[in-house]
Amino acid sequence: MRHRVAGRHLQRPTGVRQALFRNLISDLIRHERIETTIAKARAIKGDAEKMITLAKRGTKATEEGERLHCRRLALRTMRDPELVKKLFDEVAPRYAERPGGYTRLIKLGPRHGDAAEMVVLELVK
Repeated sequence: MRHRVAGRHLQRPTGVRQALFRNLISDLIRHERIETTIAKARAIKGDAEKMITLAKRGTKATEEGERLHCRRLALRTMRDPELVKKLFDEVAPRYAERPGGYTRLIKLGPRHGDAAEMVVLELVK
């Protein structure tokens, strides 16, 4: 039974999976477009959108403490301060009026090596 078991495990141990998700989200923010398998893209899509929503909340915050708190929460996932700066200063203001749906999946077809379904996960312009 899978009652109350959320998330995708991708047949990896917890630490490896968390590092993979962290790296994929960081690469998505850095390059604004990544090519990966459909399973990995679906696994991180929600978390990436939550990071953008967090950044939007941090840029709209009136109190300095709340802004700092949002940046620290983002640093917990993306360990690079330069990426967090880009997220808050460039990416979040772009989506200020958008209520959600910041990412898009575009199917590319099967990968030649193992026929895994490949997609492009990108930030919507």
